[in-house]
Amino acid sequence: MTSHPAPRVGRERQRDADRTKAEILEIATREFARHGYTGARVDEIAALTRTTKRMIYYYFGGKEQLYTAVLENAYAEVRATERALDVDHLRPVDAIRTLAELTFDHHEAHPDFIRLVSIENIHRAEHIRKSPVLASLGTPALDLITRILEAGRESGDFTATADATDVHMAISSFCFFRISNQHTFHALFGRDLTAAKHRTRHRRMLGDMIVAYLTGA
Repeated sequence: MTSHPAPRVGRERQRDADRTKAEILEIATREFARHGYTGARVDEIAALTRTTKRMIYYYFGGKEQLYTAVLENAYAEVRATERALDVDHLRPVDAIRTLAELTFDHHEAHPDFIRLVSIENIHRAEHIRKSPVLASLGTPALDLITRILEAGRESGDFTATADATDVHMAISSFCFFRISNQHTFHALFGRDLTAAKHRTRHRRMLGDMIVAYLTGA
């Protein structure tokens, strides 16, 4: 019987490469979120993974390209979560509340994403502007909100003239602030925004504010 080892070997190598790249991205995400673009070191990222600096450059091209890949991956995770959300069967009020709560949950579960966004704002989004992948990643989120808003206006539930970008900004602002400003807010006002005892109230508060704005309630 004739064996065919080459294709199998090729598939195994591809799986190993995919695992290595995923591990590099995971560690790099943590390091860039912790130290910023300038402070993070590729040598340290290599030391924390089962690979070498040379291999990181082979897969990603350099530090800037690795950082951009980290941003692309982080934003892609958010968009993938939104795309998986099925709200077409819900009333517009319930749909927008569900989206707001989903954003709340994702931001809470991914604090490194918040830090990366903060860091990229310090750099005036120069890496996001260079990435064709990131340039198109905002569209699905706005498309989803647009569909909900159009359904709400058609049903008469929504009376506000806000567009999808306004609503996205309002939802993201609350979710982002709660994570990004938790330490300064605690120091100034003595309240831990991420404490478990506040979570349910804050999650409901976000939905209530968005619904109240759109319905004029």
